[in-house]
Amino acid sequence: MQTVTNQTGFWANLFGGELEENRFAIISAALLIVGCLGGVTVGLGAINYTWQLIAIVIPTMTTLSLLLAVAPLNWILNMTVVSSLINVIILIVNLLG
Repeated sequence: MQTVTNQTGFWANLFGGELEENRFAIISAALLIVGCLGGVTVGLGAINYTWQLIAIVIPTMTTLSLLLAVAPLNWILNMTVVSSLINVIILIVNLLG
């Protein structure tokens, strides 16, 4: 008897189990979101503070490196979310401060 294990996670459920079939669409959307959001965040005030630049650059470059390395999509999507959350938090801090 053979046991089949399905690796299901949040992203696989969200995309209906067709994560790899949508790889190029996911990569282009992640690149667009991370790149534009990071640029806007730096442009609207993070350029003045070194700690904010470091907090933005490290997850953004990690996400872009994962995209370039053709890493598993779970890693790419997780880093995209982390990078976007950090960018939004710093953007809100700069807009309210």
